[in-house]
Amino acid sequence: MEYYNYIKSLHLIFVITWFAGLFYIVRLFVYQIEANEKSSPEREILLQQYKIMTYRLWFIIAWPSAVLATLFAVWLLVLMPSWLQMPWMHVKLGFVLALFLYHFKCHQIYSQLQSDQFKHTSNFMRLWNEGATIILFAVVFLVILKNEFNWIYGVVGIILFSILIMLGFKFYKRIREKK
Repeated sequence: MEYYNYIKSLHLIFVITWFAGLFYIVRLFVYQIEANEKSSPEREILLQQYKIMTYRLWFIIAWPSAVLATLFAVWLLVLMPSWLQMPWMHVKLGFVLALFLYHFKCHQIYSQLQSDQFKHTSNFMRLWNEGATIILFAVVFLVILKNEFNWIYGVVGIILFSILIMLGFKFYKRIREKK
């Protein structure tokens, strides 16, 4: 098991790049939705550019990272099958399932925007972006603390932090609209 730490390192690297892709793709969704509200020709120029950017991010970074993170995770579980007996791992795998559901929903939104279907507002996307953050916090606390309950404190903290950010965003929006 000399190579265990290499596999673990690769798993962590691809988890990080997967989350980076998820965080940035939703930010690009915000920009794409807001670009659609601009007048011509700016709208067409921006939309075309954002389609290229989201395509590259989604298929060169996000999807490959998701696949590679999963492959290395499975490899780690094959090397350490006893982890599957631990309650914290069951909770972690539940969050991983939630992460995949989040990823698939992002793929659906990506496909809609590539087809010029704007079904969500930019404000919805800003809130949607918090989903990946909550999953990230939960998984990190679970892995570090290795306790199926202590992760709750970290998630509650990030939810409270998210609420403060949303209140700040609403306050900033009101100030911006008054100008």
